[in-house]
Amino acid sequence: MRLDKFIATHSEASRTLAKAAIKSGRARVNGVVVKDQGLKVKPEDEIFVNGQLISASGETYIALYKPEGVLSSTGEEEEDDTVIDLVDGFTHKELHIAGRLDKDTTGLVLLTSDGKWSHRVTSPKFACEKVYRVKLADPIDEEIVEIFAEGLMLRGEIKETLPAKLELLGEREGRLTITEGKYHQVRRMFGAVGNKVVELEREMIGCVTLRDLEPGEFYELDPEEVASFLK
Repeated sequence: MRLDKFIATHSEASRTLAKAAIKSGRARVNGVVVKDQGLKVKPEDEIFVNGQLISASGETYIALYKPEGVLSSTGEEEEDDTVIDLVDGFTHKELHIAGRLDKDTTGLVLLTSDGKWSHRVTSPKFACEKVYRVKLADPIDEEIVEIFAEGLMLRGEIKETLPAKLELLGEREGRLTITEGKYHQVRRMFGAVGNKVVELEREMIGCVTLRDLEPGEFYELDPEEVASFLK
């Protein structure tokens, strides 16, 4: 497909605006500035216009390293920074959050324009694993490993948590893998056994990791990562 047609097809730009952007040197194909409007491009080519990725998939899938103090919110009325603010300008599509984190929790958040895909990530029905690194106020009793593996009742719930895997990393540090997303679940689980979470970071969702991101940075998921949630 011609470059100008590709941009017009997969963005909100008209064919005229697409041609103007290319002519003025604001289009890059695989990292190289291109001014040839008729250049033939393929869906797998990496095409940016005005610094914004133009995706042939029609949907956007982003992995973001949420810093502490940033809200997992899409609301424009929020006074604090949100995860949407951190990806501002990357895409024209409306994004929502597949797996929120509370304000004081850091780590991996997935943002997407694909509602069906988001449901596959977040619904307990599909048992998507979420991995958290946890630091506690008090030493971790080894018996907690078995308690979490069997499931426990949280205050205000009518069912026990699903089996969870706790790996001890130190006297007050562990890695917890869960397949649910109840409200403040990790903090509530440790609270239920008499301990308090002092630091919490999500390291992984399914096969998606933070890679080498710094807080506030993000990357677009590759096709294999996107497809892994649909199996």
